[in-house]
Amino acid sequence: SSSHNTYLLENQLTGLSSLEGYIQALKRGCRCVEVDSWDGDDGEPVVYHGHTLTKKILFKDVILTLRDYAFKVSEFPVIVSLENHCCLEQQTVMANHLRQILGDMLLTAPLDGQIPERLPSPQQLRGRILLKAKKSGGLETRLDETLAYEASDEEEVADGDPESPTLKDPQAEENKKSKLSRELSDLVVYCKNVRFQGFEQARSNATCYEISSFSESKAKRLSKEAGAEFVRYNSQQLSRTYPSGMRTDSSNYNPQDMWSTGCQIVALNFQTAGLEMDLNDGFFRQNGSCGLILKPDFMRDANSRFSPEKPEERPGYKPLRLSIQVISGQQLPKVNMKEGSIVDPLVRVEIFGVPIDQVKAETSHINNNGFNPVWNQTLNFIIHVPELALVRFVVEDFDMTTKNDFIGQFTLPFTCIQPGYRHIHLLSKDGTPIPPSSLFVNVSISELT
Repeated sequence: SSSHNTYLLENQLTGLSSLEGYIQALKRGCRCVEVDSWDGDDGEPVVYHGHTLTKKILFKDVILTLRDYAFKVSEFPVIVSLENHCCLEQQTVMANHLRQILGDMLLTAPLDGQIPERLPSPQQLRGRILLKAKKSGGLETRLDETLAYEASDEEEVADGDPESPTLKDPQAEENKKSKLSRELSDLVVYCKNVRFQGFEQARSNATCYEISSFSESKAKRLSKEAGAEFVRYNSQQLSRTYPSGMRTDSSNYNPQDMWSTGCQIVALNFQTAGLEMDLNDGFFRQNGSCGLILKPDFMRDANSRFSPEKPEERPGYKPLRLSIQVISGQQLPKVNMKEGSIVDPLVRVEIFGVPIDQVKAETSHINNNGFNPVWNQTLNFIIHVPELALVRFVVEDFDMTTKNDFIGQFTLPFTCIQPGYRHIHLLSKDGTPIPPSSLFVNVSISELT
């Protein structure tokens, strides 16, 4: 579960930056937070969305907040995704704050002292904070005091450079080189930022501790044009995706598109409620809500040829039939608080997963009954990749002339659904419970014959 621009509580241009963003994200089980660092006054680095009117907060205070809240909800490791725009001196200040404030929480060397051939498990990293940032050389390289590194795609965008340069001009490439302090570089162990240079280059030269970031548009394009290659790449390396820079309103993209290609760190704007965060909360509701999920075996196998665009071609392909009898609702809340207002509820079931699994169906609406509406209608679906599918129950107030009003929803992984009669307790738009509102359904799952 991963956050983008975690410090923001509102939009990307003038929104409020606050430590509360980190607190709320970590309380929701987030395991990767973002820190955009810039030179501040009096030698103290600050965190804000660069070249905008967003408020600045001290880097030191962000790290203190991480120390206090990182493991309140989950003991599994937290990754700090650092977007570094600081001068050498303030980079050293950041490194000192990380070491002094986090102490033994901060991972500063490989667990066994050896160059890893594979990453340690989350179980081995319990209670540790990992820095994801630029590093000069590999883990085995002895570093000079002042190092050069190439800016990442995200850092270039923040500095006003083109997101994807089309020509490899030597002078332009040299101009992109920035300086990195040894103290900060030394803190990067298992999450070294590198620029993605193609699947072939990654197969030939990449190491397990390197990670590349992809904008949502680039990740979607790779998924569509080379889905199997992208899945294979993600079976051997970490990848992070982030929202388009055009989303100045802090809106989100559909994270399911990224999970379906095996991307591990799918960063969302946690401050923006809606469908995308419903999917994120629902997806990570499994595994004890610890913020981490083991990918299906066919997405962890480097020899797998699974493609989200062609799921029927994978070995072991076995679609399932899902039937949901929507029986009734209980004490659905009013969406219009005017006296005498009564909801006309309908239920929609939405499936999210690989492209062929993106379907929805809904019941008819019940007039003037939010207290105990009865539908007794059955909705049927074919799930082609059950391991990646999410099921979202949505209740709306039907309106013949305008857009339906949202009443409540609940999202969970298909693999967590139990057959039989079930009560589904609804959540509000911001993900909080709205007791005692619920749906009563009967679920049936069967193999296709």
